[in-house]
Amino acid sequence: MSNTECVNGHFVCDSCHSDGLSMIPEVCLASESRDPVELVTRLMRLPGMHMHGPEHHVAVGSALLTAYRNCGGDIDLESALEEMAGRGRQLPGGVCGLWGNCGAAVSCGMAYSIITGSTPLSGESWGRCNIMTSRCLEAIGSLGGPRCCKRDSYAALIAASAYIGETLGVDIPVGDPVCGFSSMNPQCKGDECPFHAN
Repeated sequence: MSNTECVNGHFVCDSCHSDGLSMIPEVCLASESRDPVELVTRLMRLPGMHMHGPEHHVAVGSALLTAYRNCGGDIDLESALEEMAGRGRQLPGGVCGLWGNCGAAVSCGMAYSIITGSTPLSGESWGRCNIMTSRCLEAIGSLGGPRCCKRDSYAALIAASAYIGETLGVDIPVGDPVCGFSSMNPQCKGDECPFHAN
């Protein structure tokens, strides 16, 4: 049993659902993109990346880490991406509706933790990691449901980029995302989504 079920009533475990994760580090390490939304969109188009699913829990944080490095942030990107993959894979699919915290927001919190080296015993950075996640959750929650991993990823990355600039002094430019995935989403909100192509 899992939180993911296909239209024929079969359950799909997170491990099988996340078969698109293997290419994320390779794409990120080769990228010069400074815009995490542009990069996550590229990751979303990789084979094995689904419309919805826990693979976004790794892709969002990976795009943020890559953009941070490409904008002058001081991190070892290869090891940061490895850590992001290990943490992101632990977050199950469906948490947005079942736990009340979207994995895209938590992924941004994980990325901030990796950047700052935060642990459960940290002081200021511990608090900032939680504020990062809360800013992303507010951005996602204000858009309302139902879930859309693409919309939620964009909203989280916009909020996360602003918070990094505010607290770490690294300016991460974010373009105006226009979703190209709506035809794949039966629950698409259409014009009610700020990223919907009009």
